Amino acid sequence: MPFTGVSAMDRKQEFVRLAQAEGANRRELCRRYGASPTLGYRLLDRYRAEGLAGLEERSRRPLTSPRRTSDEVEAAVLAVRAEHPAWGGRKIAAVLRRRGLAAPAPSTITAILRRHGVELGAFGGGEASFIRFEHPAPNDLWQMDFKGHVAMRSGRLHPLTVLDDHSRFCVVLAACDNEKTQTVKGHLTEAFERYGLPWRMTMDNGSPWGNGPGDPFTPLGVWLIEQDIGIGHSRPYHPQTQGKDERFHRTLKAEALAGQPLHDIGHAARHLDRWRGIYNTERPHEALGMQTPIDRYAASPRAYRPIVEPFDYGPDDQTRRVPSDTRISFKGQRWRVPKAFKGKLVAVRTTDTDGLYDVVFRTHHVAAIDLRGQTRQSQSVTDVPEQVSPMSPV
Repeated sequence: MPFTGVSAMDRKQEFVRLAQAEGANRRELCRRYGASPTLGYRLLDRYRAEGLAGLEERSRRPLTSPRRTSDEVEAAVLAVRAEHPAWGGRKIAAVLRRRGLAAPAPSTITAILRRHGVELGAFGGGEASFIRFEHPAPNDLWQMDFKGHVAMRSGRLHPLTVLDDHSRFCVVLAACDNEKTQTVKGHLTEAFERYGLPWRMTMDNGSPWGNGPGDPFTPLGVWLIEQDIGIGHSRPYHPQTQGKDERFHRTLKAEALAGQPLHDIGHAARHLDRWRGIYNTERPHEALGMQTPIDRYAASPRAYRPIVEPFDYGPDDQTRRVPSDTRISFKGQRWRVPKAFKGKLVAVRTTDTDGLYDVVFRTHHVAAIDLRGQTRQSQSVTDVPEQVSPMSPV
């Protein structure tokens, strides 16, 4: 059933916000969320007329009233802070305004918190803002990583995170008990079915996304390329390449993981799912001008298709099916290509330099063959620096 379970309200909010985005395909969104068009349009009508209260069960009363006394506003400040102990004055003020209250200035909110003995400490906001590069549109780039290991009372948690670069919308926050390819692929498939495909994804060089700096290709990366998604990897020992995801991990730790005893993987999944809804639809983001991520996010028009479509190489490309020993024949020599492409159809393509050839898989440049000065023996292709896929925006 659609919109049921612990985070049903979060999913309703997410649905109506995405459905209101300019150019949104509402029937496609209904399909992705498992709702009938009738239910989807009814939720939209209620949201337009009543705001968030329209998404509640009809027996619920509205959260706000036309007038608030100073005591009520102060109580609201303390209530928001109790719900979100890591939020400071600016975030609390933005939430109160969104709820229809006459919000005090952030400095006044800080004074209210101090007057009531609320410990600000390392929490409470106040980080200096600075300019970051961001891609110009949603789904231009998704950043993906695991948030280390978190001990639970039973087992270990491996939080998988995927963040949209433009909006900071958290596309995936999954409670995993391992970091295996099939686990990641399953969660990505769910995200692709709901939000569509991004143009490009970046990740670090470790498993399951890479085999280290010398061999960045794994079966997971090959699968992404087959979905017409460009892939890239962060520079070794430079986590700032994944800057927004790394910053998201600090927020996740401070607001969702610190001081939260997690019992098992099921408890962790419910907890992270609930916090993801708050992060995407309620939590103001200072880098976004105190908007929430969903204010700037829109679902991708590129729909996911589980069956990989054949790819047509150019008429001058020389195609090779990569055998089990991963050596392809070219110009009388045998060349070893990355093992992740075993069984796949690659192509050797001429370049502007005599004796130098590109090895490509679909739209992705994966390696180079250099015949200049080579002897006639089995050789390995040369890895090439990662570059923007032709499918990706420049």
